[in-house]
Amino acid sequence: MRKLAYGVCVAAIALSLSSCAGSGSQGVPDMGGSAERAAAPLAAEYSQRKPEAAPKDQAGKEQVKLVAQDQAIIYTAELTVRAKDVVTAADTARRIVTAAGGHLATEKSDTSSGDRASTSLTFKVPPTAYPGVLQRLGGELGRRESLQQNTEDVTEQVADVESRLRSQRAALDSLRALLKKAKTIGEVLDVEREVSSREADLESLQARQKTLASQTSMATLTLNLIGPEVTVEDPEEDSPGFLGGLRSGWRALVSAVETGLVVLGALLPWLAVLVLLWLAGAFLRRLLRRGKPAQAVPDQEEPEES
Repeated sequence: MRKLAYGVCVAAIALSLSSCAGSGSQGVPDMGGSAERAAAPLAAEYSQRKPEAAPKDQAGKEQVKLVAQDQAIIYTAELTVRAKDVVTAADTARRIVTAAGGHLATEKSDTSSGDRASTSLTFKVPPTAYPGVLQRLGGELGRRESLQQNTEDVTEQVADVESRLRSQRAALDSLRALLKKAKTIGEVLDVEREVSSREADLESLQARQKTLASQTSMATLTLNLIGPEVTVEDPEEDSPGFLGGLRSGWRALVSAVETGLVVLGALLPWLAVLVLLWLAGAFLRRLLRRGKPAQAVPDQEEPEES
């Protein structure tokens, strides 16, 4: 009876975990496969348990509890501004972001100076201050050249990860409690193997939750500052039809020619060495032929006259 109760408990825990992990949204790893594999032998050996019914109201309908959730949005933007003095504009941008509660994440500057200078700064800004900071950077530093913004709603992903974390923690608590009751070596090994798998899944979910929290807690704003003489090439969008195909074909031809020239430039030194070696070999062969004595050709006997 003790072994039977132990097997039923392990099977029920693993099956409940697989059902919880199978309802996740896209972008979150599936945690139900190992639970199904672990529960399959036990489920086949012991009888299945009847699931508990959902709570019902007086009319006999299942009650659905709706929980209001705040939206989790990832804000990203890339702004290009032409400034008279890039260094001064960069210092002003740092002050604007710092005053709004943000901070500088990365900075990349070229070696040019004066009117040809340029720099790229990536800021982390609180979402509440993001619109105001974006407006100030685009209006106070110089002339705005381009702006690209993107928003991504990850509310369902955040809620799904939190639900999976609760399920994994509850499952680990149950497995650890079951481990204390295990008596045989086989029972201990089975439970420890399942605990190790659940702990790995829990760490993966915690990493995913940390990434989502970092992306939603602060907006990412990339500011490109360029000097008055810096040329910015706008990306051309290919129009459908004959002209679009002609432009695509021309770019493909130019790219193929450039690639061929690069390959030829890499092979040219080797070809020069091979030609020199071939000429040296031909010269040696000619010298060897001249040094050999000519073989005497035997005279042909003239036929006797009868």
